[in-house]
Amino acid sequence: MPEQPQVLSGSNYLRAGWQAMWQPGLRRYVLIPAALNTVLLISLISWAGHTFNVWLGQMMNSLPEWLGFLQWLLWPLFALLILVMLFFTFSMLANLIGSPFYALLAEKLALRQRGEAPQPGSWRDWVWLVPHSIGRELAKLVYYFPRLLALLLLSLVPLANVLATPLLLVFGVWMMAVQYLDYQADNDGVSLGQQLGWMRQRRSLMFSFGLPVYVGSLIPLLNVLIMPAAVAGSTLLWVEHYTRQPKLI
Repeated sequence: MPEQPQVLSGSNYLRAGWQAMWQPGLRRYVLIPAALNTVLLISLISWAGHTFNVWLGQMMNSLPEWLGFLQWLLWPLFALLILVMLFFTFSMLANLIGSPFYALLAEKLALRQRGEAPQPGSWRDWVWLVPHSIGRELAKLVYYFPRLLALLLLSLVPLANVLATPLLLVFGVWMMAVQYLDYQADNDGVSLGQQLGWMRQRRSLMFSFGLPVYVGSLIPLLNVLIMPAAVAGSTLLWVEHYTRQPKLI
């Protein structure tokens, strides 16, 4: 039977990850960050609604009365700005909050897939894991923000801005794969640079995985559960496709 093309196979891992994350022993690493991130999302939505009304009110008060019709033009622009801010702020903070839990979710699921026995943990593991996970998240932000800024600046350049929107979409999809594959890559001792090199050799697989994750991450409340599903799905993808290097003694 011919192998399924990689361009079609990535989305299957997200579906498999959704099913895998509800296994006994894994749910705690899903439900705890989901609860924390739900509170975060509701708080940010409240903040965004308040900020939107304040900004729009200040803008309209600064305009002459005869320009009041501009409210109908400014409203969608301000709404779009607030939504973009909400999306990026929530994604960044939610991944920081969830990173220790997601690292453990990836580790436990990978052990099951590889048929390996879990190692007993201790409070010292958490003391090390939390700063390490947050540090890895910050490393991804260092990779992410300069490229995002360059694309946003490109969108301000006449003619070149025609390319900015599709490039921003492609980069967003790519970053979904980078973000969630990183948890098990880190567990296997793979640096971010090595992970990126490995991913570039499998671009179609990465984009076909990242696209449904990207779409799901745009839907409020669903995005809270898409995150652990993407962690689980990317772990299944990593375990199946990545060949671990033997440890040097």
